[in-house]
Amino acid sequence: MIPVRKAIKIIKSETRVLSTETIDLRDSIGRILAEDIIADMDLPPFDRSQMDGFAVQSKDTERAPVNLKITGESIAGKGFDGPIKSGETVRIMTGARVPGGADAVQQVESTRALNENQIEILKAAKPNQNIVRRAAEIGRGELIFATGEPVTENMIASIASFGYAKVKVAHQPKTAILATGSEIVDVSEKPAPDQIRNSNSIMLEALAKRSGAETFVLPIARDEISNLKLQILEALETNDVLLVTGGVSVGDYDFTKPALRQIGAEILFEKVSLKPGKPAVFAKFGDKLIFGLPGNPVSVAVTFCLFVRTALLAMQGARECELKKGFAVASEKIKGAKERDSYLPVLVETNDRGILTVASMRFGGSSNFIAFARANALVFVPQNTALQAGDIAQILYLP
Repeated sequence: MIPVRKAIKIIKSETRVLSTETIDLRDSIGRILAEDIIADMDLPPFDRSQMDGFAVQSKDTERAPVNLKITGESIAGKGFDGPIKSGETVRIMTGARVPGGADAVQQVESTRALNENQIEILKAAKPNQNIVRRAAEIGRGELIFATGEPVTENMIASIASFGYAKVKVAHQPKTAILATGSEIVDVSEKPAPDQIRNSNSIMLEALAKRSGAETFVLPIARDEISNLKLQILEALETNDVLLVTGGVSVGDYDFTKPALRQIGAEILFEKVSLKPGKPAVFAKFGDKLIFGLPGNPVSVAVTFCLFVRTALLAMQGARECELKKGFAVASEKIKGAKERDSYLPVLVETNDRGILTVASMRFGGSSNFIAFARANALVFVPQNTALQAGDIAQILYLP
């Protein structure tokens, strides 16, 4: 068995970065940037008013209340070309350009109209009051987002503001998903005695898509090695990554590893010091990546998040490929395995004292996907140890 960290290191070292493509910005959510996003102008591009009110020279208002002459107005899209002089003011709207000569904006609530051409300023204005200065947010030529960052919904407005109607991103890894086992039936079917529905393919498809992959779910492979080899070879012809779930242990009907060896794939590891997920397999066929994942649903999810997700993001040039780590306080005893490191599903939440805590999901084994469904993180428990209530625990947030 190899440690989890070594397995991840091997995966990263064997993963190639895919080529890039240019796509419409509106289609880029979830994709990994393959270019830096640079500001092509100052933002804001001019001194901007934060309030509806009157642009003034603050020194004119020091002895407020004072009367000032209204010489024009500045509205969004049509500013006042000024500049204003001492004793003058310009009516201004939120977001409009502050005219030259003005160094403050007094909000309309602190003024009183005298007539069409005069306003009384009731309170003194301070220099820079209610003004966002040019380039206060970002200056022309500055880096906004860097190559390797995933595009999120929150980023779209910023990218669009600097003229990026299209963005360069990494190609999505084409990822085939192959569930094995004669006992498996499609989710739409009612299982006969000794059969189960194919939940793993559905879960892997969702996880892979969230990791930026283009997915292809293949027909279920029965426990017959010649057919399994054929399906593996066909999948590798058109895909960058193949995920095979089930058949990776050492039983009489576990054909995944023998099939990989017989087609000439190089197995880089086949056993990890990990609970759940010990029999995880990582192999290569040319430059194609193959992951053999256990059949039990929780083992599938854990090994995907630790290993497959890392590879898929690395193939897209992502700056951060591994699960986000953190720390929390164990709210109860959480026991690990004797000979393997444990990465157990847990619920991380903030208690009534504002402390981030880890609660066990009453994990009863790697087939207990009902408990896993409520988990939002994995807790790391070193081999042959147990976390006690109150211990500081390392956690990995699930995607």
